[in-house]
Amino acid sequence: MNSRYTPLIHIVRRFNRFYTNILGLLDKHMLDSEFSLAEARVLYEIGHTEICTAKGLIEVLKIDPGYLSRIIKRFEKDNLIDRVQAPEDGRLYYLHLTNKGKDTLSKLDDLSDGQIYQMISYLPEQDQMKVVESMKTIENTLVGEPVLTNEKVKIRCDLRPGDMGYLIHLHGWIYAEECGYNHIFEGYVCKTIADFFENYSSQKDRLWFAEVNGKMIGAIAIVEHSARQAQFRWFILHPAFRGIGLGKTLLNEAMKYCKEQRYQQVFLETTEDQKTAIKMYKKAGFRKVAEHDNKVWGKKLVEHTYELNLL
Repeated sequence: MNSRYTPLIHIVRRFNRFYTNILGLLDKHMLDSEFSLAEARVLYEIGHTEICTAKGLIEVLKIDPGYLSRIIKRFEKDNLIDRVQAPEDGRLYYLHLTNKGKDTLSKLDDLSDGQIYQMISYLPEQDQMKVVESMKTIENTLVGEPVLTNEKVKIRCDLRPGDMGYLIHLHGWIYAEECGYNHIFEGYVCKTIADFFENYSSQKDRLWFAEVNGKMIGAIAIVEHSARQAQFRWFILHPAFRGIGLGKTLLNEAMKYCKEQRYQQVFLETTEDQKTAIKMYKKAGFRKVAEHDNKVWGKKLVEHTYELNLL
């Protein structure tokens, strides 16, 4: 083994020991229940897989076939699962949870949710998100592609009290964390939103808010400047929800609205360090028309103006 990997291996092993202790995975039974971690995982997979077979469980869980067979027999004996012979193959059996199995899995889910809640609830909101984002980063990096979760993203257009305040919070936090922008940038966002409210019209302006479980995780807006021209504003996406096509969806919604309103031109302002967003803008047809230096947001930047002619 190459010695240069030794420090990395030690860090990974230390994290494994830490997280094992946090979740209590060394305990004989998981969450003070009668189930081991392996048994709980098998029960979960049966309950959340539409067509579940023993072979499928072996592939997903990388579990020893003999060990899995003993778990399945125990679950059958305890009336937690049913095995139904597949009509197309007499050697194949589909696994389903019984009503008792569903109730048992629901209780395990509640215990697990409670354990995680106790682990993160005392943390400040930004630290909670750091923990979650780091976990997703580990998963996405090791898998090699974005991992979609069961969290359902909803997009709405109605403007509610608190929306713009939280939008300011997202800008201040994300740009400070990722780009090193200072408080003056957050003040700039506050001013642009204050100016927006002075002339806001639901007939001319449109906002899209992306939410998960009622929590804003992204946004984009179209602000009218004249009957022929509008501006893209406040396009932002929470780091934990990037790479799943949500940014493209928001951008497409905004573009569609501009065409419906028959704007002749749309423009936007960004900075040179927003490379992913700029790539999306260029792909949508925007072209850079101006740039200028900015030294007031805590670092030397170059601001860009992009335009798109629609007619």
